Order: sequence, then C-alpha cells, then structure tokens
Amino acid sequence: MLRIAVPNKGSLSGPAAEMLHEAGYQQRRESKELRIVDPTNEVEFFYLRPRDIAIYVASGQLDIGLTGRDLLIDSGADAEEILALGFARSTFRYAGKPGTIGGLADLAGKTVATSYEGIVAAHLADNGIDASVVHLDGAVETAIQLGVAQVIADVVETGTSLRNAGLEVVGEPIMQSEAVVIRRTGADGDDPKVQQFLRRLQGVLVARTYVMMDYDCRVEQLEKAVALTPGLESPTVSPLHNEGWVAVRAMVPAKEAQRIMDDLYDIGARAILTTAIHACRL
Repeated sequence: MLRIAVPNKGSLSGPAAEMLHEAGYQQRRESKELRIVDPTNEVEFFYLRPRDIAIYVASGQLDIGLTGRDLLIDSGADAEEILALGFARSTFRYAGKPGTIGGLADLAGKTVATSYEGIVAAHLADNGIDASVVHLDGAVETAIQLGVAQVIADVVETGTSLRNAGLEVVGEPIMQSEAVVIRRTGADGDDPKVQQFLRRLQGVLVARTYVMMDYDCRVEQLEKAVALTPGLESPTVSPLHNEGWVAVRAMVPAKEAQRIMDDLYDIGARAILTTAIHACRL
C-alpha cells in the first residue's frame, strides 16, 4: 500500500482532507483517528503534526506527504516538493518598529524572533547577514515589545496583526508558501502508485480551475469563437440540425468564464452554458 502523511490539524488539515476526498480517497470520520486504510485505492493514511510530516517522509517510513512548503524548508529534512496544491498560501516577511529597519542589510547584528528558525537562518545566511535568530512557538509580534528581539519574521497576510502591534514589514518577502506534496529526496520518481496519486490531485486542481463551456454559433463566426475558447488541445465542434450552425464545447479558465461568455455573445454565439468539472485526467 502507498503510505501517505496528512496534516492532522491546523490550516492545512481541512483543505487537504477535502482535496483527497475529491480525488476519490477515503478520509477519516473522527479527528482522533491517527491512521486509516483505504483498501479500494490501496492507500494507508497517517494523520500527523504538520511540522513532523517532512521528517517522517525523509526517513523513508512513509512514501509521500502533504504539508506546507514553509514547514518542509524549515525542517531541513531530506525531502523534496513534487507538486504544489494551491491552498494555504502565505507570505513570510520581516517586520520591525517603524523607522528602525530600512532594509535587509540593517538586520546585521540584530536579533530576529520567529517560529521558523530554519527558514530565517537560511535566508540570512544566503544574503550574508550576520544576525541572531531566536525561536518562539507563537505570538512573535510581542517579542519586540518585550525586548526579546529587534525584528520578527512571520507569516503576513493582511498586515493587520502587525499594525496592531505597532510594526511594519521590512524589505522583500522571505518566501511564498503553500500546501505541497513531498517525497524523500532521491526516491523513485516513476513509482506507478505515486504517479497515480499525483494524477488524481492534478485532476482536482484542473477541475477547480476550469469549467466546461458549451455554446452554439454560426459557421462563419467559428474561427473567432474558437480563438476565444481554444480548449486544451482544441475544442469539440459538432454540426447542428439547422444548417449553418455548430455546437462547440471547450474547457475554459473558471475566472475568465464570464468575460468569455460576454465576448462569445458579442460575436453571435447563443445558448452559452458553463458546467462544473468534478474530475478529470489530462
């Protein structure tokens, strides 16, 4: 069986379970379950602390895992990212009191408080900055107020928490993170079970990104219509009973669907419909 690590709690847990369910895998019914077996798909899921997943995968005891890119890098484990999953996105930034830090170079000689010591230490070293890093498990915004550090490094979304703490972001982002699938570095990349698992998740990603669009148009407008809806390879075009009309079907990006419908209508297309895609293989 394919042995897969899944986050047991936190912001990664719910979306990961939802994606796996959409991909056709059985998921746990109770949050206390730490292991379940999906015999139909020949998969065994282990529900672990998100911070530990990279370490378990790197050990070779588990084949692959779902975790955050930030947690993978911070762990320093001998594991690698093989697929980005598009959820749990976050940005890591430095922050300090307004006017005290002008840029990255000003971090030299300072103490930086963070919950992601591995990421920050590596970033400072890569940029030749000699600074101290102190690890805190959470609420790093208070580190400056309490005199533990002059700078913090943390996830920044809207910046509201920083402003409430009297802080402002410093310099460019340290990194962009999101949920990813990982495996042990150097593991067999052609393992058919792993490849099947990845195809299923990729199918979910495509199904979430695209919709199927159907419409009718006159033959003389077909080239213009196809230019608007090229599909992945090419659209499906079928003749209609009424001579001079054809039916067209193509996948289009969901976020552009309304604009494409407007443009199709403007060139004379009618009966324009969109339907959700629940699963696919490319």
